Amino acid sequence: MADQSRRVSLALGGGGARGLAHIGAIQWLTENGYAIDSIAGSSMGALVGGIYATGKLDVYANWVQTLERLQVMRLLDLAFGRAGLFKLERIMGILRELIGDCAIEDLPIAFTAVATDLESGEEVWLREGKLFDAIRASIATPLIFTPCDYGSRTLLDGALVNPVPVSAAFSGKADLTVAISLSGPDEMRTPRSATTPSARTLVYQHRIHALMASLRRPRAPEVASRGMFNIALASMEVMQKTIARLNLARSAPDVMVEIPGNACGFIEFWRAAELIALGRDRTARAFAAARL
Repeated sequence: MADQSRRVSLALGGGGARGLAHIGAIQWLTENGYAIDSIAGSSMGALVGGIYATGKLDVYANWVQTLERLQVMRLLDLAFGRAGLFKLERIMGILRELIGDCAIEDLPIAFTAVATDLESGEEVWLREGKLFDAIRASIATPLIFTPCDYGSRTLLDGALVNPVPVSAAFSGKADLTVAISLSGPDEMRTPRSATTPSARTLVYQHRIHALMASLRRPRAPEVASRGMFNIALASMEVMQKTIARLNLARSAPDVMVEIPGNACGFIEFWRAAELIALGRDRTARAFAAARL
């Protein structure tokens, strides 16, 4: 058991549904006596970190573990004719109702949501204003989710400029800085037991896949065969890994927790229990390796 006085500055990275591993990491830290003093998050890191700062992470964890594949698909509200495939209005409305919105400056834990300014390309640290407005800005993955109008700015996913925002998490009061990256080395994946999707699930999936297919570029079959959705995500993953390496070289954390980049697909939120357990396991391993 760690000394109860050990306080942590926590940096939570972006990576779609892999971000559910952040829940397990936070659970392990708090259960082992580490007090989280400040949190900064990009994308899903902002969502999980912000909800933890409200004191309601258990509420979110319990809810997300009830989601099945069809329910996740239904949460993706299509944004026809807009600058992204999905609007995110449906999921943000549910989260506001489930957790309750508040001002970031009123949270009991210092919290920073990292976003990217579309016009200037600047990294933006959101430390005041409505919590879920800041989270919505931080998770605006280009092409996938529509940009977020935030005051006079148009903001995108924070992981574009700072995938693991250690610099934004630093706290002068903390004893340790812990970073959780969702883009760790790929690993062999253990086959999961097969389940047969319902007819309604298949219909909804077919509609989504048909939309993806309609966006493919007909003159590049070797690329189009993967679809715009997968190509966009893979491209951003490559870019973010490079940026993360450069940023972490300048601002190295005391403990780095790495979640395999192939742990799950971008929207596989129906695998929440598995990913939470993975986060706990990898955090325990990282601290054991650091001998803390």
